[in-house]
Amino acid sequence: MDDVTLILGDALTELAKLPQGIDMIFTDPPYGHNNNNNGDLIHRREAALGRPPSGGLPAAARPIANDGAEANDLFRAVLPEFRRLLSPGCCCCCCCCGGGPDPQFARWSLWLDEVLEFKQMIVWDKGPMGMGWHYRRSYETVLVAVRPGAAHRWYDETNAIENVIRPGAYGIRKIIPTADEHPTLKPVQLAEHFIRLHTQPGDLVLDPFMGSGTTGVACVRTGRRFIGIEIDPGYFAIAKRRIAEAQLQPSLLPNHGFHLTAAQVGLWD
Repeated sequence: MDDVTLILGDALTELAKLPQGIDMIFTDPPYGHNNNNNGDLIHRREAALGRPPSGGLPAAARPIANDGAEANDLFRAVLPEFRRLLSPGCCCCCCCCGGGPDPQFARWSLWLDEVLEFKQMIVWDKGPMGMGWHYRRSYETVLVAVRPGAAHRWYDETNAIENVIRPGAYGIRKIIPTADEHPTLKPVQLAEHFIRLHTQPGDLVLDPFMGSGTTGVACVRTGRRFIGIEIDPGYFAIAKRRIAEAQLQPSLLPNHGFHLTAAQVGLWD
């Protein structure tokens, strides 16, 4: 695909083969929530309550590779490669969970700061109450770190970017995946938001845990080049299809905005 390179393989192995010069990493690694063993969170909660599957979700789990205890080891292992690949001043934006009881967002922030320079934890308020017990999940985080050695690349001119993404802001809305979608699917607009802040058209964005290709779709829509790595052949095939379909759609590049207009968001709903 023009300006798109997709790699089926293990991230740790494939990252070592890539040359330096990446302008941004935007990724959503496995969190270690055992989707591959016990079913994703919504299924576990419904089973505990004795309820049948709802919302069109399947009874069986949709597995994610390396989504057990090994997820933390994998994340820490790829960080030196992130530093090697990123150009000075370029950012790694990494989705992560929020809340407890395991403060993964805090641990990952410290690990990022050991290898890069940790900049900010962005809270994505997803809006309606989510899954969980007692304190129900309603937000996730995006951890932002910078490769030292040059001024941080930042392309917003509004001076109005918060470290909280409000519900529905910039068209970023919570997704409840269907049976044929990735179980931790993120909105394309979430990736676009950060890509527009930290890169310019033509820059090269990497997602080493590509899943079903959301970051790649965001890059196509905003005129960025993309490298994606995914270990699961099924999700890799979905990513290929989604990115190819995005290349047939009108580009959102003329917006130059750092955010989508309501009309533009409507084109893709």
